[in-house]
Formats: sequence, structure tokens, C-alpha cells
Amino acid sequence: MDQHFADRYIEATRQLKNPLCVGLDPHLERIPTEFGVRLDALGSEQSAAGVQAFFEIVIDVCAGKVPVIKPQIAFFEQLGWRGLRALERLVARARERGLLVILDAKRGDLSSTAQAYAQSYLFPNSPCRADAITLSPYLGIDSLKPFIEASLAHGVGLFVLARTSNPGAADFQSLLIDGVPLYERVAAALAPSAAALRGSTGWSNLGVVAGATYPAEAARLRRTLPHSLFLVPGYGAQGASVAAALAGFVPQGERLEGGMVSSSRGILYGEGPVAGSASEWRAGLSERLDAARRELSEAIALAPEKVTLRSIPPD
Repeated sequence: MDQHFADRYIEATRQLKNPLCVGLDPHLERIPTEFGVRLDALGSEQSAAGVQAFFEIVIDVCAGKVPVIKPQIAFFEQLGWRGLRALERLVARARERGLLVILDAKRGDLSSTAQAYAQSYLFPNSPCRADAITLSPYLGIDSLKPFIEASLAHGVGLFVLARTSNPGAADFQSLLIDGVPLYERVAAALAPSAAALRGSTGWSNLGVVAGATYPAEAARLRRTLPHSLFLVPGYGAQGASVAAALAGFVPQGERLEGGMVSSSRGILYGEGPVAGSASEWRAGLSERLDAARRELSEAIALAPEKVTLRSIPPD
């Protein structure tokens, strides 16, 4: 088996002293014009090259500062096959620079189709070899089986949608089944596999997506999945506080751990509708990244005194 994703992530987080995950979401209209992205020609070589150049800089700035990045595949798919080629190159570059890569693809399908998705991204010979992937559970646990088998064989990480950060998540995820919300039912169904995929740090390769905008639900998920890493969107541009983002984390030594806090737009683009010049953007990127790292680093060290935790540390 390849190196265990959760162990690698926890070791990197302890070394870098922050759990920040930087999302790579190419909002094309906010990329500085110097990169040459053409909104009227998304499938052009020029647009794909511009997106690739933009994120090569992001990756180089992130390397050695954060443990993990998370490219969103849909933003690259909108550029056609050239966009997917750029994604493959960026994933390879990030891994060469020592960054872990979670591919945000939210895959979930049956039988041979799910196996093909796993083969595309999670095997040593995959053309776009990521370290982890996001998954949807709503076709049933059998739809996750090929991914779980890939994790057992190759040490890759899996993040299953549980309680996401978007307002409409409550339409289905919070529906009660015999008094228990659906997201908790999903977590309970994942628990046996999560236990089987634990590494030497005590953390499992089978984690869940738990939005920072719903901290109480994250605490409930932690009771059901005490050893799963949480991928936490919603911090930054989506408005969740750092305390809310850490609601599912647990005390380990002198700090909290147990997940990764994701931010994309707030770090990549800043506050304005456009990024300005390339030089202004590059300077702002470093400042925003360092500010988020600092805030999270301070919070995981101090949060045991400030955040009410309803959770169980790994044994």
C-alpha cells in the first residue's frame, strides 16, 4: 500500500502548524487579464494556458506553507479537454512540490462506473493522480465500495458528503428518519469502513465533508465518526468564523486536529469583483494566505480554551 493519506496529512499539519486547505477554483472573470484567459473562448489554448499559469503561481506560493490543496474539477472541465490537461499538470506540480491534493469531484456511481472513476484519479497509474477525492453517498454504500477498495490498496483519502455548507443542504441532509437526520444516518453507515481505514496516527482515510456554516452538526458528526478527518468548507468568503470551522476538531496534545479548513475565493481573489493587475494579485495572494494560516494556527492552539467541543479524541 502507498503511504496512508490521513497520516501524511496529520504529519504535515503538525509540521506546518495549520490545517488550511486552499481550494483551486478558477473563477475566470477574476483572474487578472495579463494571464490571457478569454471568456469568449473558454476552449481555447490561450484560456487553458492562462488558468494553468495562474495556478502554478498559487501552488508555488502554497508549497511549504499549507498541507493540502483542493482543485475543483468542474472549473477545469468548463475549459474542455485543454482544461483537464491543465488540471493534470497542476496536480502533478502540486504533488512534486510536497502538497497533498484532494480532487473535489463529488463522484458517486454504481459498479463498473465507480471503478472507472477510482481508476481515473486514485491509482498509481491514474492519469490525474490525486491523494484524495470527494464523493457523494446517495446511490448507496455499494457505490463507494470501489473507492474504499482503492483506499485499502493505495492509501488514498476519501471525503464523503455529509453536512455540506450550502443553504440548500437542509433540503435533504437534515430530513429526519425515525428521528435521526439523514446526514447522521450517512455517517453511521460509513463508521465501519472508517474504522477499518485508520492509520498509525489514529485518523482514518475515510472522512466526511462537514460545512463550517453548521458547527452543531459537525459536533454531532464527530460523535459518530471519532476518527474521521473532516473536510470543512465555508470558512472565509462563505462567512463562517474560525471557531465554527473548528467545531468538529478535537484536542490532541497542545492543539486541535481532526480535519482541514478549506478556503478558495477568500485567498485566491480577495474582496473585489476583479483581481487587478497580476503583480497586485500576487502580493495580495501571499498576504491573504499568510493571514489565514496565522488565524488558523492561533485558533488550533488556543481553541481548547475557547471552543465548546462535543467530540471524542482518537484513541
